[in-house]
Amino acid sequence: MDQTPTPRMLAWARNSTIYRLERKMMTEKQLFDAIARKAKQKFEDISDAQIKAVADFAVQFAYDQNALNDVAYAEISTRSAVRSGKSRKAIGYKLASKGIDSNTVMTALDATNDLFAAIIFARKRGFGPFRRDEPDEKRKAKELSAFARNGFGFEIGKAIFHMSRQEAEELLQSSPVV
Repeated sequence: MDQTPTPRMLAWARNSTIYRLERKMMTEKQLFDAIARKAKQKFEDISDAQIKAVADFAVQFAYDQNALNDVAYAEISTRSAVRSGKSRKAIGYKLASKGIDSNTVMTALDATNDLFAAIIFARKRGFGPFRRDEPDEKRKAKELSAFARNGFGFEIGKAIFHMSRQEAEELLQSSPVV
């Protein structure tokens, strides 16, 4: 079987890449995997070598069009995640799972502030200073474990517990949104 993709396969890969990247920002790995998966479904007699060549072509086409940029993807995703109350640890894990290399992940995480993100998390969940009523020990333990499950350290959870609502609001106002 021929190892090079047909012109029809390459045209499909080009169109499919445009279609995907118009709708959603993707990493190189996400685009490669999506094109490879769909090519296997679309073309009956496609070989593994042709699948790889078609996916490589799609990634190169995206780079040629300046439509693929893992650094920008990492920065934008990180800012969005911090604004929604995600911890550095959770953000790093998510970026790594999307195929972003560790140096790019570390660079994107440099600008994050876990305390800021934890306050947002607390506000969303009604924890700490955003609580409506006085908690019992069981409730406090539940809240602290929720911070831990979401990647925030014990010290951060404890610091938020001891904040007043006004302090938390001031920190949210003074901290620049990443």
